[in-house]
Amino acid sequence: MMSILLPQTHNVTNMVPSTQLLLLSCFLLQFASTFVNSSYSTQNYYYVPESPKKALLNEIDSCWKAKSNWASNRQALADCAIGFGKYAIGGKYGAIYRVTDSSDDPINPKPGTLRYGVIQTQPLWITFSKDMVITLENELIMNSYKTIDGRGVKVEISNGPCITIQYVSYVIIHGISIHDCKPGKSGLVRSTPEHVGHRHGSDGDAISIFSSSNVWIDHCYFASCTDGLIDIIHASTAITISNNYFTNHDKVMLLGHNDQYTADKIMKVTIVFNHFATGLIERMPRVRFGYAHVVNNKYDEWKMYAMGGSANPTIFSESNFFIASNNQFAKQVTKREAKKKWKSWKWRSSKDIFQNGAYFVPSGYGSCAPNYSRAQSFTAAPAFTVPAITLNAGPLTCVVGRAC
Repeated sequence: MMSILLPQTHNVTNMVPSTQLLLLSCFLLQFASTFVNSSYSTQNYYYVPESPKKALLNEIDSCWKAKSNWASNRQALADCAIGFGKYAIGGKYGAIYRVTDSSDDPINPKPGTLRYGVIQTQPLWITFSKDMVITLENELIMNSYKTIDGRGVKVEISNGPCITIQYVSYVIIHGISIHDCKPGKSGLVRSTPEHVGHRHGSDGDAISIFSSSNVWIDHCYFASCTDGLIDIIHASTAITISNNYFTNHDKVMLLGHNDQYTADKIMKVTIVFNHFATGLIERMPRVRFGYAHVVNNKYDEWKMYAMGGSANPTIFSESNFFIASNNQFAKQVTKREAKKKWKSWKWRSSKDIFQNGAYFVPSGYGSCAPNYSRAQSFTAAPAFTVPAITLNAGPLTCVVGRAC
């Protein structure tokens, strides 16, 4: 079942001035020839892939964004992830499910609501029939093989508990705004059509990823939640966080449960093409035990630090663009929460750009490059192009029949 989407309203935050568009065009024309071709799976009977085209600086967006048939070929997006979350296929092999009702019932969700779709056991590609603001009554517990796709409309989840990805795999969340999230209440919440369980109450994160794998979060807006914006904990791994816009928050992104939870050593996360805008304080990300490849992100005037960690994590900062604030005590990109032995931790900066006094303190010995498979790998764009290629971070304005 395919759906007809209404045009999305303009998002003033993401409108791009004509001079910036001209700059972006120049960068793309200059560097497009240096990147490899993107490719599509040939074993798929649920959508019709187009011929591959040469990748541009943003290898995710160049895979699908310029194609006018995105609305009739939505599941092609599942082939466009890069990095550790490359295999997060979401509902690629499932039916299209349309959200038509913005109401919420945590125990007995109605067909047509978002909760009814995300708890189903079969793969689903979830879309929205119109602009809507969804205020959840309790945390939204997602099942495996689900995509939440907000393209074509303006979708907000706000002013209530937000999204929990727990003990599941193969999830995509794309093109929605998640902000002003509140803690969940103690009580019953349905997680599958057959199971209702008692929950102790969520923390107030925008997205909590707990003991889950193969997750991709792309082109979303995050701001002003009670706890974190994205938490990735309890041995979650194979995750890509890309093209998102973060603003107005304290503790932005946590990777790793606590300093004693050694199971987080398996964690591998790619953080790419995001815009960490003004109004952020710390944790972009903060890492424990695991591995983070932080590449081609723009950082604007953090108030404490940008990247931090404890318990011997590995952080590879590659071709990012850092602009420090005028506060002389907030120039350092890095913060290690350890009194000793941190000098052996592998924290490296490669081809980053630092402005207004920003600086990165490296540590450790030996290579810390990501051990990507051939399908996961990609080439970082030059750091000076990052302000241009992150201009469209956050939800896009997509109109049916036109390129986004």
